[in-house]
Amino acid sequence: MRRRSTILAVLLALAVVPYFIDLGGSAIWDANEAFYVETPRQMMVRGDYITPSFNDEPRINKPVLSYWIVAAFYHAFGVSVGVERLTIALGAMVIIACAAVLGRIGANQLGPAGRGAALLAAVALASLPRLLMLGRRIFIDIWITAFMSLTLVFFALSERFPERRRLFLVLMYVAAGLGMLTKGPVAIVLPGMAFLLYLLVQRELRRAGEMMLPLGALIVLLIVVPWYAALYHAHGWEYIRSFIVSENLERYTSGYGVYQDRSPWFYIPVVLGDSFPLSPVLIAAALAAWRERDRFTVLMWCWIGVIIGFFSLSAGKQDLYIFPTIAAAVGLIAAAIERGRLRPEWRSWTYGTVALGAFVVAAAGLGVLWLFSTAASIYALDGAVAVGIFGLTGGVAALIALRVRRLDGAVVALLAAMIAINWTFVLRVLPSFERYKPAPAISRVLAPRLAPGDAVAYYEVALPSLVYYLRHRVDTYFEERALIDALHTPRKVFVVLSERDYQSVEPSIGTPTCVIERFETFDVKLRAILRREPLPRLVLITNRCS
Repeated sequence: MRRRSTILAVLLALAVVPYFIDLGGSAIWDANEAFYVETPRQMMVRGDYITPSFNDEPRINKPVLSYWIVAAFYHAFGVSVGVERLTIALGAMVIIACAAVLGRIGANQLGPAGRGAALLAAVALASLPRLLMLGRRIFIDIWITAFMSLTLVFFALSERFPERRRLFLVLMYVAAGLGMLTKGPVAIVLPGMAFLLYLLVQRELRRAGEMMLPLGALIVLLIVVPWYAALYHAHGWEYIRSFIVSENLERYTSGYGVYQDRSPWFYIPVVLGDSFPLSPVLIAAALAAWRERDRFTVLMWCWIGVIIGFFSLSAGKQDLYIFPTIAAAVGLIAAAIERGRLRPEWRSWTYGTVALGAFVVAAAGLGVLWLFSTAASIYALDGAVAVGIFGLTGGVAALIALRVRRLDGAVVALLAAMIAINWTFVLRVLPSFERYKPAPAISRVLAPRLAPGDAVAYYEVALPSLVYYLRHRVDTYFEERALIDALHTPRKVFVVLSERDYQSVEPSIGTPTCVIERFETFDVKLRAILRREPLPRLVLITNRCS
């Protein structure tokens, strides 16, 4: 037992380090990160910590706590991409700690022999490539997941230690309030629905009176109301109404701001992918919940079921919406593996589901080797072959270990493979990927040409990080007529757009334009890689060719 704990502790240390390596060494990700790098900087420049702004315009589509956290770190350590990413990595550590606590609670019925579930859950979550990637680029979803995971942990602890229920419930309401100040009402609504369902399933609805609801409401209001009151004082109801109606109600009911039409089953592969490669063990965990009905597994499945069910009914489905289920899922996985180790009646289910995960890892590794060895001339990424080798080797090693009835060996082989992949990703793949991030290169080309009064814009692409790199307003055009009108103005205009769009719109512009430079990107789909299609390119054009 001690040897196993030592191995898991070493793996945990190795799994955590990549979250903090060279945080400022890669450029901003334009999908989401730019807003959480630049908005706190603009708050500091303006001296306005009530109204978040981006590109010199108010940005009230999310509450303010995310920006305050980054701004506090900026004040302490200076403004940089690395400092912003440090705050994301710390949020990932909170989620890992939550999974460890939940894993330990889940294995509680197994006695002292189940204590390894806490370490196992922590290693399993820290080694997930999915969490590592998000932990280096997506502030808002990492921290709402952290606060909602804390809400779940404190409720679970209140159930596990009823003699300290009041303390844990107070902490639960603090976490819920901070979550609401991070992303809005979902941080209150979803936990409330999950805990209500749990009490209903346990036939203990009468215990709702023990939840200290008046005190909880007061705690949440004390955390949330001051900022909303200050926002109302500065702007009236305009931004508050816009956030509540557009960013919450309309996005849920009509898909406001979301352009994919996704089926009600969209989240099934997402939840399996989030906890890959041990996600098949959730099958054994679900069966245990059905047969044994212990309080922990019921609570975890209520949490997962409510979040997935709630967003499955929404019009605007996004994969990250259900990421707050990850700590619960990994806690269930760790408890299920411990159950399979210690209880013979669960051994075959645990072996079978771990074997399924190992097979998928091996197959995925083989697929990566084939894909990038045959397409390397077009889609060159350093470290891609190493990622494939680690996946294939780890999966095969786990299958061999299971063949000789070594469950611990199989789990360690899978976790070690994921950790090796994460190290390769950080040290090799990410630096190699920089060549496909166009915003820094565009900024280097554009900055010497840019004079006060010049206009910068992009058309049918999204590169918000240009605002941070250029320290200049960047306009956005989605309609051809608006782009053409901008190019006809007397001032110098620089526009970034895809090469294909430029070829399409150029005949209609009606005024001379020229291409300053072209930039390759990696914004392609899997089918494009399989067909060996050329990389898409962006062009930087201007209406003042001299």
